[in-house]
Amino acid sequence: MTTRYAHLLAPGRIGTLDIRNRILVTAMGVSLSEPDGTVGERLIAYHEEQAKGGAGLIITGVAGVAWPTGAVQPNQTAISDDRFLPGLTALVERVHAHGAKIAAQLHHGGLVAGYSADAFGEELWAPCYPPPFKGDFIDYFLPEEMKAFSGKVPQIRLLTHEDIDRVVAQFGAAAARAKQAGFDAIELHAGHGYLISSFISPKINTRTDEYGGSLENRTRLLMRVIAAIRENVGADFPLWVKLDSVEVGKEGGITLDLAIATARMVEAAGADAITVSAYHDGGQGKLHSASNIPHEPETNIPAATAIKAAVGVPIIASGRVEPEAGDRHISAGAYDFLAMGRKLLADPHLPRKLAGNAPESVRPCVYCYTCVSTAYVREPLRCAVNPETGFECERTTPSVTGRHFVVIGGGPGGMEAALRLNESGNRVTLIEQGARLGGTLRIAALAYPANERLLDWQIREIGRSSVDVRLETSATPELLRSLSPDAVIVATGARRDMPAIAGSDLPHVFSGDDMRKLLLGESSEGLKRKTGLATRLATKIGAATGMTANLDFVRTASRRWMPLGKRIVIIGGELVGLELAEFLHERGREVTVLEPAPRLGKGLLLVRRMRLIAELREHGVAMHGGVKDLLIGETDVSFTDVGGEARMVAADNVIVAMGAIGDVALADQLRAAGFTVETVGDCNGVGYIEGAVRGATEIVARLLAG
Repeated sequence: MTTRYAHLLAPGRIGTLDIRNRILVTAMGVSLSEPDGTVGERLIAYHEEQAKGGAGLIITGVAGVAWPTGAVQPNQTAISDDRFLPGLTALVERVHAHGAKIAAQLHHGGLVAGYSADAFGEELWAPCYPPPFKGDFIDYFLPEEMKAFSGKVPQIRLLTHEDIDRVVAQFGAAAARAKQAGFDAIELHAGHGYLISSFISPKINTRTDEYGGSLENRTRLLMRVIAAIRENVGADFPLWVKLDSVEVGKEGGITLDLAIATARMVEAAGADAITVSAYHDGGQGKLHSASNIPHEPETNIPAATAIKAAVGVPIIASGRVEPEAGDRHISAGAYDFLAMGRKLLADPHLPRKLAGNAPESVRPCVYCYTCVSTAYVREPLRCAVNPETGFECERTTPSVTGRHFVVIGGGPGGMEAALRLNESGNRVTLIEQGARLGGTLRIAALAYPANERLLDWQIREIGRSSVDVRLETSATPELLRSLSPDAVIVATGARRDMPAIAGSDLPHVFSGDDMRKLLLGESSEGLKRKTGLATRLATKIGAATGMTANLDFVRTASRRWMPLGKRIVIIGGELVGLELAEFLHERGREVTVLEPAPRLGKGLLLVRRMRLIAELREHGVAMHGGVKDLLIGETDVSFTDVGGEARMVAADNVIVAMGAIGDVALADQLRAAGFTVETVGDCNGVGYIEGAVRGATEIVARLLAG
């Protein structure tokens, strides 16, 4: 066995349960079961792929013990009746066939179960009425997202003693079903604002009976549920509890000291382990990526370490932890198991690849929050960088091999298509007009460094493949005739025209293409005239980046040499404009963003949008949505704001980050020349990384199906 991740890959034990390594699939809300709560092929295939990939233990997403009461999402797994046993049993058997263990996460949504109210007319079960909902959370939704998110105004059911008895019995009966279905363990969800958590939180629970007041009283429901589960599954069946270590931003909520005290009580009650998580004030948009799904690496590890020091049972930690760090933490005794979520969505075979000493082959997560954001708009799980995640049951075996395909365009869509065609036993020629692979992903990696992980990975995988890469090459009909391809995939990206804005022809105004060329050292004569940019900038940056994807030098160079003034106005507040605003602010510019649409951030998935816009505001970036009457002057930009007031902002440079449209001109030309042509990515209309990668996968699947 490899020693590089020796501690992460070492066998582990929770209670009586032996686990082949310390990598767990954390429970995630995936909406992959059937509408009636039963487990079908889609969820089974999803978890089976994780088992094939080498995870030691899979923890299912929330299984509703009172379903449809307490349901937090559509297509949620139910475990509230014996009729759900066949699907649950089939899931367990398929996972076991690949050597992994599987735990059922028992759950009641409580106050967070808005879906149960919308879809089934259910009440929200709660210890008491919660404080009024405050904050900017709703402000970040685009109009089309609000249609999916908003629903009926739910009624809140304040639990009586009889109701509490019923809940306890439901958890006990669900545990018995989990054991009957063959699950290896149970994780009891007592965090994230759900029913048990709402009793524990001093901010939410203001009851004055024996279920409120002291910590002993507020955890009474939790202790009764643990006892009921033990009564139904026995003393030796592995059981652990998921707890919040803190409620971020919620004054008067759960603190680490309170969590430590609760953990000790849970251990004394007979739990075999503790999963350490966190929650937040749901009214504050930015905090939705600051607790259980943190943006900042290792956010929850100090709390896991503190709780580990206070109890004697194993600790399960999670929260944007890289494998190298996880191995180091386990070695140091900070915790015992690392539960991964987003990383295993991007590549469910991560554990197998680590064990095979091939960590560089792991398809990387870029923390774009596509997976997380689907839950907010009540859609099934999907992943931006791995289009097969959530769609494993639709995968087909390629029947076309030994053919020759030409892919035109070396961006994310083109590289994805080339890799998939090559892996299926076909010959592939990849033609790129520029000097380097990456396309618009290279500028995306500058603006949001996490994207560089995907860029590096794709280029590295292309280098490891037998794809014939031809850089600085024009895909002419004459060249293609000489190559005699069976089919051609055009992935040449969007056309970025300058929109009709008064003053856009002034010399200090940059288009999106101007900025791309400037930041990547691809300076044209027109751009040099606009900026007075010395030839050495393009030469130095271009030479430094060379054929590699490493953009560190470009970031440094652009900070030092970038020929932009102090005051920048960006026209366009979608994904590109906002990430560019962040990039320029970090380089000392005073930035204003103007967006004609009423809401900013289209193209960014909701959870990332909430964080990025909040951080831009915190850093003093001015952002205006719903603007009109834009006029670019020599030293300023004037506009009418959403309230109808005429405004003006000083500008040394203006960047127009809008106007990108699909461009299939080359595809049409090649079809007219007699070639079989498919189109992928932004040439069909801007779809960003997810659109490019998913589109490439779908086209390749169709081509390989014959």
